[in-house]
Amino acid sequence: LGDGCRRSLDYGGLGMVRTRWGAGYTLTELLMVVAIVGIISSIFPALFTQITRFFRQNQARAYIQRDARTVFDLMGRNLRQSQASTVVIDAAASQPPYSRITFTRQDGKSIRYYQSGTKLRQEVDGGGAKQIAENLRYIAFSHPRSDDDNLIAVTLTLEKATYNQQT
Repeated sequence: LGDGCRRSLDYGGLGMVRTRWGAGYTLTELLMVVAIVGIISSIFPALFTQITRFFRQNQARAYIQRDARTVFDLMGRNLRQSQASTVVIDAAASQPPYSRITFTRQDGKSIRYYQSGTKLRQEVDGGGAKQIAENLRYIAFSHPRSDDDNLIAVTLTLEKATYNQQT
């Protein structure tokens, strides 16, 4: 056995000779494993963060779109039933300009939509206000530049927190 690393074994005179290398791993193999584990462990947290951010952004987008569709459907239905001469657009105290609309429907019910902080509220016939959307950043009602007073423009901005204080 000249090099000391290999041995020849004869199994009971059957004529089969096998060569066996020393047991264990070489230093090169260990360094490769450590390098691969290091690379994977440095990439995984960033990948996990990106996946979490992507999931939360898509979830917020779906939530906001659902709220916006609900708001526009409800407002549109009620505004189509309103009497144009009863529409009043103003602002509640400490709220953005043109953030409140009040009108009377053809059935005689008075409807009011207004912003209260980050909530959009609906009030029917002066009764209790119910929240119809949250995460409201801005709403504005206006008459677009037209000779038709029956047109009302509604601007709505919703936002929701997603990840690391981002909206």
